[in-house]
Amino acid sequence: MGIYEKLINIQVKLKAPKSQYNSFGKYHYRNCEDILEALKPICLDNKAVLTVGDELVQIGERYYVKAIAKLIDVESGECVQNIAYARESVTKKGMDDSQVTGATSSYARKYALNGLLCIDDTKDADSEEYSKTHEPPAKTKKAPKEETNESQVLLYHQQLIQMMEDRGIDFRNKLNSMILDKAKLNTQDINSLNVEQLQVLCAVYKALINKFDSQQVGKQDEQ
Repeated sequence: MGIYEKLINIQVKLKAPKSQYNSFGKYHYRNCEDILEALKPICLDNKAVLTVGDELVQIGERYYVKAIAKLIDVESGECVQNIAYARESVTKKGMDDSQVTGATSSYARKYALNGLLCIDDTKDADSEEYSKTHEPPAKTKKAPKEETNESQVLLYHQQLIQMMEDRGIDFRNKLNSMILDKAKLNTQDINSLNVEQLQVLCAVYKALINKFDSQQVGKQDEQ
């Protein structure tokens, strides 16, 4: 059995459950660890080894995490791989530099695996795993319930940012002052917004994504 036959066999047998849950966005999703745990016994049965690694690369003025998922045939030494990139977020409220890089690394690795194994997460608000990090620093006179809510909203915000960047939506320029005024917001800078304002901004971003997706479907129907 060649490497590609083994890959097909693994793709068919792989069942990676969405065991993670975001209570703010109200969706289930899978992270990189979920995929790897499901893969281990299947790779063993097929005499194959899966490796996942990443490195920082600079493209223009921004840094990206380049992740490589590689499947190696133990018997023949043949390999097949897939590469995915994730960009470090400009906004990093509640996270230091190492945590931003770690979250980006997890996101890139997951999508390298998705491409290699034909896993479709496009319906996830996502994958959002992208910014699953520690809760933001505690604020004075704020109840623990609000802190948890802020952490979930921040996660959802980061996920929406990544979804817009994946689609090539220039959201920083598309949301002009008129749109922000209607939403009663004077900025997109999350460091200047409270939890309630951040929720409103997330709703605006989600509407922008939905509008973009609808336009893409319309273009496909016309062709």
